Amino acid sequence: MSHPESIPSLGKVVVVGGCGFLGSHIVNYIVKHHPQTQVAVLDLRTSSNRNASANVSYHDGDITDDTAMKALFSRIRPDAVIHTASPHFDLKPEIHEKVNVQGTKILLQAAQQAGVKAFVYTSSASVVLGAVTELVNADERWPLVTGKAQPEYYTTTKAFAETAVLQANRKPEHFLTCAIRPAGIFGEGDVQLLPKIVTAYRKGQTKFQVGDNNNLFDFTYVENVAHGHVLAVVALLQTHKILPTVPLDTERVDGEAFFITNGEPVYFWDFARAVWHEAGDRLPLKSVWHLSADFAWTIGMILEYAFWVLGKTPNLTRAQVRYSSMSKYHSVTKARQRLGYEPLVSLNEGIRRGVRYILEQEEKADRKKGQ
Repeated sequence: MSHPESIPSLGKVVVVGGCGFLGSHIVNYIVKHHPQTQVAVLDLRTSSNRNASANVSYHDGDITDDTAMKALFSRIRPDAVIHTASPHFDLKPEIHEKVNVQGTKILLQAAQQAGVKAFVYTSSASVVLGAVTELVNADERWPLVTGKAQPEYYTTTKAFAETAVLQANRKPEHFLTCAIRPAGIFGEGDVQLLPKIVTAYRKGQTKFQVGDNNNLFDFTYVENVAHGHVLAVVALLQTHKILPTVPLDTERVDGEAFFITNGEPVYFWDFARAVWHEAGDRLPLKSVWHLSADFAWTIGMILEYAFWVLGKTPNLTRAQVRYSSMSKYHSVTKARQRLGYEPLVSLNEGIRRGVRYILEQEEKADRKKGQ
């Protein structure tokens, strides 16, 4: 098997959601490591996070538009599809259902009809996370948690979409699929994780901590997630060359899901403090106030109700309390064995890059205001 990064071209690859946080990093990764690949970026709006390479084209489109997707795929005739598109988890359930489930099924049909060889779906590590059981070195044998057992409807729709993708594998025989389950993605351009932690530092909230900080948690630098996706494409394309042969169960990638993390779970508040330290915080640990998870949960419930009346979301919610006081980490053994995955960037280096990016963006904004 060729080393993935020694393969100059993956043919034609469509990156769905390629102007988003993860999608744009995947595009940049392909351009850097597989420079002869023709990349077509499909997004609802393609005005942001654009790559200037001549091998990257941009196409505005709605993945819930069946006719438009079939026409686009018929015109491009891609060899592979990486589907990262997903609405923000705070949006209404019907939007999650329409985009994550129905949109994914429309993309699958368009890809099948266009003769696509490899289809990689960005799922979520949370598809195995329920309301009660913590995740301790969880692997791909853990069952999906959906419906009433799943606290987040967004995650239910990600699980349904993943199931649809894996069930479509080898239908028809030349169509190979797999799913990547990243956990806690962060990095340059992140709009959900690092900016909120840095904002907490700006507001002087580093003196508070929920729980005893004995819960291990997975955070994953975005370039490592991009790396995992492209390894999956390479593996599926190589499997395609030996069709109709089916690889051994211990080597198989098509029809399979893979957790992708940094492989270095960290105590939840240690991650936050590393981000704060990189942003300039020097508060000694002895000055930190510890709030019990139960007390913080009650405060979160009260704040949620009060802010709901005002039509707003508070800084402290019950979901945030739950995530900051529970164990949630995963095994990447399967990805290592079958994809050849190893994280490219360490957690500390990822934090340094991500926070530096935020500070640089703030400096640019300040200079612009001063002009």
